[in-house]
This record gives sequence, C-alpha cells and structure tokens, in this order.
Amino acid sequence: MQRRDFLAGSLATGAGLWMAGCTVANDTQSDSDTTQTQGESPMAFEQPKLPYALGALAPFLTEEQMDYHYNKHHAGYFKKLNAAVEGTPQAEKSLRELVIESDGGVYNNAAQAWNHSFFWNCMTPEGGGGEPTGELAEAIKRDFGSVDAMKKEFSDTATGVFGSGWGWLAKDKDGKLKVLPGSNAYNPLKDGMEPILTVDVWEHAYYLDYQNRRADFVEGFWDYVNWDHAGEVFSG
Repeated sequence: MQRRDFLAGSLATGAGLWMAGCTVANDTQSDSDTTQTQGESPMAFEQPKLPYALGALAPFLTEEQMDYHYNKHHAGYFKKLNAAVEGTPQAEKSLRELVIESDGGVYNNAAQAWNHSFFWNCMTPEGGGGEPTGELAEAIKRDFGSVDAMKKEFSDTATGVFGSGWGWLAKDKDGKLKVLPGSNAYNPLKDGMEPILTVDVWEHAYYLDYQNRRADFVEGFWDYVNWDHAGEVFSG
C-alpha cells in the first residue's frame, strides 16, 4: 500500500503552511517513535513530526508531558486507525475525508489523529501569544465584540467540557466564527465547519503538569497560541 503523508488533503485551507510546519525536524524524537520498524507493512496514515522539539513549550508543557502525549497517545491513534482501515477502501482516502465521512471506531481514531496534528500547530514556542491580526482579528471583533471576549468564551467553553474533549474556534459555511465544545473525538469538520483553533482538554493533554487544574492549562495556552497559523487557516 502506498504511504501517504497525513497532511495531503487534510485541510482544504491553510495546507501549505501546515505542511511546511509539520516537516520540521525534532531533535528530541527518535525515528522509532514515528516511523515503521523493519518488516512492518507501510502505513496508510503516518503521524507527522512535531513542528518543534518536545521540550520547546516548557514551562507551559514540559518535555515529559509532550513525550507522553505525542509519542504515546497521538501515535496510538494512528496505529489503531491503520489497523482498522487496512485492506479496505478507507485506506485510500485522506484523513480529512475519513473525519467527514466515517463513523464508529474509524471516525474516533481518524478524528483524534487529525485533531492532535492540528492542535500541535495551534501552538508555537516562538512568537506565540499576543493578539491575532488581519482578517481573523476583524472577524473575531465582528462576531464576539472583542478578542478578549472571544478568549473568555473559548476558555470557559474548553474548561467546561464534561469529561474528555476539545475546545474549538471554527468558521461556519457563511464565514461566521463560533466557539464550540467538543466531547471525545469531536471535530467541526463533521458539521461542515472549518477548524481555526483548538485546545485539547483530554486529561492526558495536561495531567502530568497540571493534575486536575484544567483551567490553568487552558489559560496558559494563550501565551503560546499560534495566531499566524490560525490566521492562515481562516483566510485560506
């Protein structure tokens, strides 16, 4: 089966920026973390490398937390997805197509694989935080009144997700921005919306560093948020 890069077709917008970011080398990762071992069959979907080193987001997220999250949980979703689609027509689809079209276990693992890859690019150790600019800033002010109002609604929504899930900023088909809570593997693509920004509020995303202090984790996210990526996706 032909190996297919995760990013091919995963985003209808902002794909060029994301592809460039996801091919950055990560000096703290071993090749065995993200690639097949000798004798294994090629995977239909391959976990992209992080766009920064595992410890680059410290002190917000420590290297130990990121190693656990990326190399265990995120990698696990790709492994389970590949096992589920092996030998089926679904293995020939893009990850984005699976998120939109599939259900059950295939959807859960495809969405979690996509969500995490998108989440990594929603953060940056260089130039993160601050304020959005350009068309995204204008849309936020139009739809929420101010950037601070959007951030408060986003933080409250993400912190308030019951159990495991995600906080999302998404654009609907009319171009209006909405803050959405997402349980478990939810992705706005399933409802015809384009993801702009997300934060992972599954406990495995933060528990080693924050224990049960989800609100502190979400608040810290704003100091590392990658507005350039969000702006490219919004305007793409």
